[in-house]
Amino acid sequence: MLDDVEPSSLYQLFDDALAAVATAGALPSLTSLDGYTLIALDGTQYFCSNKLSCRNCSTRKHASGQIDYFHTVVAASVVKPGKNWVLPLRPEFIEPQQGYDKQDCESRAARRWLALNGLRYSKLNPIYLGDDIYSKQPVCEEILAVGAHFLFVCKPDSHKTMNEYLSGVEVPSLSRNVKRGKKFFTYTWRWMLGLPIRDGKDALEVNWLEITIRDSNRKITYRNSFITDLPVDADNVEHLAAAGRARWKIENETFNTLKTKGYNLEHNFGHGKNNLSAVLATLNLIAFAIHLAAQLADKTWKAAIEVAGSRVRFFNNLRALTAYLLFPSWDSLLKTLAFQVAPPLPS
Repeated sequence: MLDDVEPSSLYQLFDDALAAVATAGALPSLTSLDGYTLIALDGTQYFCSNKLSCRNCSTRKHASGQIDYFHTVVAASVVKPGKNWVLPLRPEFIEPQQGYDKQDCESRAARRWLALNGLRYSKLNPIYLGDDIYSKQPVCEEILAVGAHFLFVCKPDSHKTMNEYLSGVEVPSLSRNVKRGKKFFTYTWRWMLGLPIRDGKDALEVNWLEITIRDSNRKITYRNSFITDLPVDADNVEHLAAAGRARWKIENETFNTLKTKGYNLEHNFGHGKNNLSAVLATLNLIAFAIHLAAQLADKTWKAAIEVAGSRVRFFNNLRALTAYLLFPSWDSLLKTLAFQVAPPLPS
């Protein structure tokens, strides 16, 4: 029955979860950098088989001749430095597109996502985060076209023109020592404005920044660089670098949670021949979005999780209680989980 349902018919539920956060007055808790909302984009594979397939599968052929059939989705999540939660937004599936002979890819799916959703989320004043796949001119131009901003990882090997401009040039920098636990680390930020993102007269000009972390022995423990359309200076470079690094939260707090913390995103709940796999993945993401919205917007839900000590234990307690007791309402169940009221007597 679900195989012919379009996943997009369910997307309004992501908006409803975001609206619930706004209604509860918790929307400001999502913002970073003085009023911006960081939205991380990233692709992840959620199904792979060399036997099961459908018309929307992507394929890859191994040297042995074996063909893998797989599904990938570009997910979008609101993230914030220093917070261990993320709020999923509407996804975009990587699947065959009418009018294209080539196999669909993450970059093209991301641009579709921006075209479909850029204006919808403009009220959040978004800064889009992403890995090096996204720091290319077509994606950056799509983001600017919808009035948003970007802050993408920028690897030197894939941006050779930009790297040539930086080679041998003295650029502004800022350093300070940071104590983490019992150890001290030296954080150094560098930046440069108005660099071409690629070769050619039509190259988009971007601002570049880099963060390097060294331990007490001067050994580099972390280094990464980013490009953005936002102004960069000594007052904000540290905060911009922290925001850029927050893009990892879509992998750690989103994909890792969905795949290893009970949501079982990669489990084959059913594949079908048309849309079933994508529909079930969408329902999985919606459940995750609703749970995070409840954690942000519902005080009793949040209190119950704090009492449990973790989200996993919270859901285990919920399952155990509802297996034996009948609750008159969600509020009654949550207050019981939060130890605010006694559980109802078995009937």
